[in-house]
Amino acid sequence: MKSTSKLFRIRTGCLWLLTLAMAGCVTSNNGDVMAPPSSDYASVAVAKLHVGDTIIVSFDGLPETILPQEKTINEDGTITLSEIGSVKAAGKTTGQLEVTIHDLYVPKLYTHLTVTVKAGMRVFYVRGEVKIPNRQEYSGQMTVTKAITSAGDFTDYANRKKVILIRANGQRFKLNCNDILDGSAPDPQVYPGDQIEVPRRPF
Repeated sequence: MKSTSKLFRIRTGCLWLLTLAMAGCVTSNNGDVMAPPSSDYASVAVAKLHVGDTIIVSFDGLPETILPQEKTINEDGTITLSEIGSVKAAGKTTGQLEVTIHDLYVPKLYTHLTVTVKAGMRVFYVRGEVKIPNRQEYSGQMTVTKAITSAGDFTDYANRKKVILIRANGQRFKLNCNDILDGSAPDPQVYPGDQIEVPRRPF
């Protein structure tokens, strides 16, 4: 009985150590970086407005014609419209922003008004240790390394082993671009609203 009990404890201990070892292999990433976006993610990435996006706001149903207004969403996430001032736009869909603008004008200023908001180009962002950090227009299929190249490529101080890809839905992935460039790791797709952060390497 004693030998059986001892064997059981040894097996249990080994199982526990194996579990810990496997847990140590799990990254802090939430999901699979190579997985295509779900329908929920697509709505976040494509439909919601972001800082720097350009939108066109049109007004109909008024006694006097008001020309469409082209606005760029400010760093604080707002746009400014005549008579009502600052309006929060970032994080909303175009439909949600239409309702917000309508309710600020009607019935306080007008009895009837139709508001239409159209989004301009879809963008992603490349920041940090690249030569031209900026937003980039999303015009079709794009990967992380191609996005970095479109931003002028890495600077001499870039930490290529710890590039961060932040999805529009908040998922974060740490990438080793050296492995991607030598073909030993896949090059993830970039989608509208994503952010690529290239950190500075330590000295």
